[in-house]
Amino acid sequence: MLSRLHRFHGHNSLRAVYQKGRPLYSTSFKLLYAPAQKQTYRVAVVVSKKVHKSAIVRNRIRRRTYEYVRTSLPQQNNLPDLVFIVQTPGAATLPANALSSELDSLLKKALSSI
Repeated sequence: MLSRLHRFHGHNSLRAVYQKGRPLYSTSFKLLYAPAQKQTYRVAVVVSKKVHKSAIVRNRIRRRTYEYVRTSLPQQNNLPDLVFIVQTPGAATLPANALSSELDSLLKKALSSI
C-alpha cells in the first residue's frame, strides 16, 4: 500500500485536483493531475459504483492501481498530485502487463507536461 504521506485524506482534499487538474485519458482510466499542494505528491484512486456493483471488485481495482503507483513512481518531491478515475469495468480483468502499460503511458504524459 502507498504510504499515508502520499495519500489524499477526505473528499475536500481532492477538490483542488478536480477543479484545477488537467485530464488525460486512456481506455480504462482518466488521470487528473495538478501541481502538488503540499511538500510531497499525493495519489488517489476513484472507482465508482457505476464501474462495478461489487465492493470486492472495486477494491481489487483500487489495490492493483495503488500497487502499480507504489512500485513505479520515483520517490521525488516535485511530482504533481494524481487522481486516477476508473471508467470501465474492464479494468478489473486487465492482465498486469496491460494495466501497467496503460498506466505507464498516462504517467509519462503527465510527468512530461509538468
